[in-house]
Amino acid sequence: MDIKLKKSYFPMTETAFYILLSLATPRHGYAIIDHVKQLTKKRISLGPGTIYGTLSKMKKDGLIEPVKEENNRKIYQITRLGEKILEAEKARIKELYMNSKGGI
Repeated sequence: MDIKLKKSYFPMTETAFYILLSLATPRHGYAIIDHVKQLTKKRISLGPGTIYGTLSKMKKDGLIEPVKEENNRKIYQITRLGEKILEAEKARIKELYMNSKGGI
């Protein structure tokens, strides 16, 4: 993985994390917004500007790809690179959690 991607995605923002997580199943922007709201029990509510800006960056970085267009909506899915980055972030979060269980 190149240094630019590491700097951009480690540690990952919650927005990026939930978008990649949502794209395990192909979805369009508004479906991602709804899915993230549902996953987080409405704690995170992504706005259109945030979602489309992040999708554009992730597409450029090769983390996601458009798979089709329906009713003027682009459907995206996570790529292999996106899966690798998401798994690395999950491992980082797991390490944080496990370390926190040890206490101070």
